[in-house]
Amino acid sequence: MNYRNQTTYYLLFLLCLCHSCSDFLEVEPDEQVSFDEQLSTKSGVLEAYSGIYRDIEDLISSRYALYAEALGGNIAFTPDNEDNEVNVSGQIADAYNFNSIAMDFEFEEYYDNSYDIINQTNILLERLDSFSFFNNDELNQLEAELLTVRTFIHYQVALLFAQNYNFTANASHLGVVYNLSTLEAGQDFPSRLSMAETYENIQSDLDRAISLFNDNQLLSGPNYSYFNSLTTKALYARIALQMNDWDSAQNVSDEVIENSGIALMSTTNYISEWEKPVAPVSEIVIEFSAPLDSDGGVSSTISQFYDYSSPTIYAEHAASGDVLNLYFENDIRQNMFIEVDLDTNINGQLIPETYFFTKKFQDDAGTTYMRLSELYLIRAEANARLGNLNQALDDLNAIRTRAGLIALTDSSDILEEIFLERRRELAFENHLFFDILRYKKDVTRDEDCIADVCNIAYPSNFFVQPIPFDSIEQNQNIEQNEGY
Repeated sequence: MNYRNQTTYYLLFLLCLCHSCSDFLEVEPDEQVSFDEQLSTKSGVLEAYSGIYRDIEDLISSRYALYAEALGGNIAFTPDNEDNEVNVSGQIADAYNFNSIAMDFEFEEYYDNSYDIINQTNILLERLDSFSFFNNDELNQLEAELLTVRTFIHYQVALLFAQNYNFTANASHLGVVYNLSTLEAGQDFPSRLSMAETYENIQSDLDRAISLFNDNQLLSGPNYSYFNSLTTKALYARIALQMNDWDSAQNVSDEVIENSGIALMSTTNYISEWEKPVAPVSEIVIEFSAPLDSDGGVSSTISQFYDYSSPTIYAEHAASGDVLNLYFENDIRQNMFIEVDLDTNINGQLIPETYFFTKKFQDDAGTTYMRLSELYLIRAEANARLGNLNQALDDLNAIRTRAGLIALTDSSDILEEIFLERRRELAFENHLFFDILRYKKDVTRDEDCIADVCNIAYPSNFFVQPIPFDSIEQNQNIEQNEGY
């Protein structure tokens, strides 16, 4: 293995520090604990690795949790507690208005923090051979998890900063910078790959990770909060679907559904499962658990965006009329909302208006990333696109009938039915905008939209975020997204 000398590691440290690198990399230069010292013991490596998972949770439960819901049209904004006016949340105003600018926008930190996580991951990957305090199974497990982390973060960057995979016929348009190693002194800064090349790297990392997993969990906690053979295959299915790899999406989702030992929530227990305090629903596949502070309390949670506590204590985001109107009268998911009247300033008068807060993320909830329901819908869409219409109907109907809807028998418009069912079932789980792009649909936001522009036709330059100006200034090999 090619190790960097101490000078190079110090350079890496300074690069990370400039980008607010966290956990084991975040120390002042005069207090620097060398990488050799930090990573010289099993406990030190696990501490560093645990920090990477904390950074992932922080990333996914940040304002990113609103992105696909707000841009797609599932979110209504609630009145401010002070003046009762309804305004766009400052968390996501520019993106919601499709008005981001490269010099200063809400997801600049998201981009920087993503590559910080990738850099930390690569540092550990490059030093695996020096970790003699792990046995062979533990080393394989560690490498598999790190490869999955690297894949996962690059995929998350691609969702926001590159056009959808089928934007061009052969995915030859710009993807992302895919860092397979840490930067070396004197090495050219990398450029963006095409989306096709980005997915090739994703596949390579995931295939190797899956071959190495032995599920010898290295950190304490529930297995759904870490990458292992099951959660990695589930992630693979989602990525394959988003990358139009229907065969892989079908095969891997089928394997997870049939072999996971997880069952769909029942009709009887569906609502009560979501109403449980803190604990995830029984069909969870991946959840990034809310971290605890030194006093044992939750230090950050996705609940900050959706929580309703009282008429004076509530979050800025509720369900839009657009998504509420999709639930049929006999759909049990109509009971997935906390319905409250809040005084709202309308033309200078306080008028009680009804708002619907989702029950999905109350009470310091962890961040739901994947559920078994999504795997059924992935398999349904993949089969539909492959022409296996009966199998697609079976999976779609498993979700529909669980919700109290009648089973469909006509497959003539099955892709649209799957799209609508994904919107109903996976609402507020951060899918809608990415589904719109995969389907090459226009953004149509009607009820409760207060954006400067509510409707935008596909395709659009502004369906992706700009690459941060600072990143392009520091690395002239990075090409900016068109339109910015």
